[in-house]
Amino acid sequence: MDLPGKQKRHLRGLGHELHPLVTIGGNGLSESVLSELNQTLEHHELIKVKVNAGERDEKKVLIAEMVEKSKATLVQTIGHVALLYRRAEQPKLQLPK
Repeated sequence: MDLPGKQKRHLRGLGHELHPLVTIGGNGLSESVLSELNQTLEHHELIKVKVNAGERDEKKVLIAEMVEKSKATLVQTIGHVALLYRRAEQPKLQLPK
């Protein structure tokens, strides 16, 4: 799902105060981490994920894999933190048109 700029700006503003709820460690994106990620996205819709990868390229690959497998939208990355959004079945967040 690709979001227009106005919606991404809105989500970045909401994500500013959030703390990372999921951490991807040295073992990468395991099934248990992916399950936790999906549950957290369904409950919160907008989450921060901390990616503990050594190299920048490793981090980009992990984030791309995480976005693809969770069917989420990457809103922003800053350092080792990615902001992800996935609309829940019963949405809580209102996005601007």
